[in-house]
Amino acid sequence: MYFKTSKLSLFLVFILGCSAPKEKIPDKPLMATASGQKLVIYQMMTRLFGNQNTTNKIHGTLEENGVGKFNDINETALNGIKRLGATHIWYTGVIEHALITDYTSYGIPLDDADVVKGRAGSPYSIKDYYDVSPDLAVDVKSRMKEFEALVSRTHSQGVKVIIDFVPNHVARVYHSDVKPEGVVDLGEEDDRTVEFKANNNFYYLPGQSFQSPKGYNPLGANSFQTKDGKFEETPAKVSGNDQFTASPGINEWFEAVKLNYGIDIQQGRKKYFEPIPNTWEKMRDILIYWANKKVDGFRCDMAEMVPVEFWNWVIPQVKAVNSEIIFIAEIYNPSQYRNYIDNGRFDFLYDKVQLYDTLRLLINQKSSSEDIPKIQVSLSGINSKMVHFMENHDEHRIASKFFATDPWKAVPAMVISATIDKGPVMIYFGQEVGEPATGKSGFSDDDGQTSRFDYVGVPEHQKWVNGGKFDGGGLSNEQKQLRQAYADILSLATENKAISMGDYYDLTEFNRKSNNFSDKVHAFVRTFGDERLLIISGFTSKVEHIKIQLSQEVINRLMLDKEVVYIARDLLRSGTEIGFDSSFSAQLDVQPYSSLILKIKE
Repeated sequence: MYFKTSKLSLFLVFILGCSAPKEKIPDKPLMATASGQKLVIYQMMTRLFGNQNTTNKIHGTLEENGVGKFNDINETALNGIKRLGATHIWYTGVIEHALITDYTSYGIPLDDADVVKGRAGSPYSIKDYYDVSPDLAVDVKSRMKEFEALVSRTHSQGVKVIIDFVPNHVARVYHSDVKPEGVVDLGEEDDRTVEFKANNNFYYLPGQSFQSPKGYNPLGANSFQTKDGKFEETPAKVSGNDQFTASPGINEWFEAVKLNYGIDIQQGRKKYFEPIPNTWEKMRDILIYWANKKVDGFRCDMAEMVPVEFWNWVIPQVKAVNSEIIFIAEIYNPSQYRNYIDNGRFDFLYDKVQLYDTLRLLINQKSSSEDIPKIQVSLSGINSKMVHFMENHDEHRIASKFFATDPWKAVPAMVISATIDKGPVMIYFGQEVGEPATGKSGFSDDDGQTSRFDYVGVPEHQKWVNGGKFDGGGLSNEQKQLRQAYADILSLATENKAISMGDYYDLTEFNRKSNNFSDKVHAFVRTFGDERLLIISGFTSKVEHIKIQLSQEVINRLMLDKEVVYIARDLLRSGTEIGFDSSFSAQLDVQPYSSLILKIKE
């Protein structure tokens, strides 16, 4: 059993008021006060979500370690995700990518282990943009029908569907065997005698042959499909992370090749956008193909490695098919945020390098709560465009030894992520039960991340799956309590008007000036109409007695009357209630690694 019964975790169980052993996630949120909704995105690694196999052999095959299927994600599973608070599910790894399992009997070419990471392969090494992964189908011949049925099931639960769009790179061998009539494969008509041509789909290194990294053994020393050095690519293509070498290193994106959007990278990134490059047109057609499959959004991988001009051109064309479809950019350069919103026309962007990184450091006592309001100021005007999260497939699991170890320590960070802005909040499957991603999987080492490259089971998540019942029957009491805490936070965030539609006012800097609390406590207000919330979070290992003073700006905005007595009650089941004095200040104890969402009322 992973979870230890620490004093910290037991105390947090108490303050969240979740002492019952059964999972009691409400069918309705704690406060359904809003007609508008905030997006709550539940990300799942689709091939791992429904896998009930617990073998977890290192470098195990699909037959040995199992794989989840579209059909595993049934109405019961979807209802459980919805009841957690999700409005959208991001089905990660749907589009067909390079892998080692042999599907040649179905007309699908076998990929070469020299250029595939792990047995299951990277979900971002696309080999056919017009197909879904055969791993995910019960009947491989009917794999697209099974995906379409999943989309329909998801919609029947009132939840929307997001899939990945991977625009920057593809597998080293790209070939669509199910492309619509008239579609020409990427690279099929390229002039391979030159490094760059505006209408080429790839970049080339004429006269050179690709060499996979020395020492790379993706499938283990005893595998019959180990690297044999026989993969042939002449001329060599440029690797996915802009590596203009025929011999990329083992830590490069050597398994992927860079797509050419009409930018001559080697010649000062000169742009050739008139006429519209061929790659633009091919990628537009791919997006429209999936929009017609009734998906509701795209999470666009490494969007900033693709020119903003392309997004400006393509997004309106896709929205002409479905005006409600959303585009989320994976982007890591804050100086480009406004460019990709204003000129790229993205609906939402990742906020990894600012809020996520700051909260992670704060959990580990390495940053200050005063860093958070600075981030909010820097994002003024686009705060609602940011997607906040504490886990995704690229980051360490909170419960891993590489992050916080105790998953409860991230609860206040999750409260801030979910409530500080109107924009979306995201969680990664297994986060809500404290999945620690312990152990080596194969290509993935013991690195605190759930493997993106191997066939594995996800042990703590599988306890919620509970043999396909999706009822949490295998979870410990503490895991059920943690999942309940997430459900309370996410349901409140998506339904409360002050959070989903209201304004934000910082109280951290104002109170820190008077030393009302330490730099490990954070406070702000969210308000909409007569819904007034004071949100206080603490990142200390000991109880901290604080004074919270409302600023004059907040007093005015909340239209508080000094002749009236105001109290505030916690909406997160702790039972905490505070009273304000005539100067609109109050004193209270902030418990270790905890949050209060206090509703202010007369």
